[in-house]
Amino acid sequence: MVKNSFISVIPQEEKKENKGSVEFQVVNFTNKIRRLTYHLELNKKDFLSQRGLRKILGKRQRLLAYLSKKNKVRYKKLIGQLEILEPQTR
Repeated sequence: MVKNSFISVIPQEEKKENKGSVEFQVVNFTNKIRRLTYHLELNKKDFLSQRGLRKILGKRQRLLAYLSKKNKVRYKKLIGQLEILEPQTR
């Protein structure tokens, strides 16, 4: 299953009981974003999926902002593992 491959990004000690962690949620949102992006490449007029993608992007962005304020090291490590571009500051 696809979820299991993304769970392997998170260290073993966190996997046991910490599925509500920020890292786990970001990994799940990233997985959904990639699937929706592929879907929208094939179905350009699926506006409801576009809206869902924007909502998930916002949720992930808020979680990453929280993580960057709380622990910069974990944030940088997660960004590197998932190959996510850092948001540009205004």
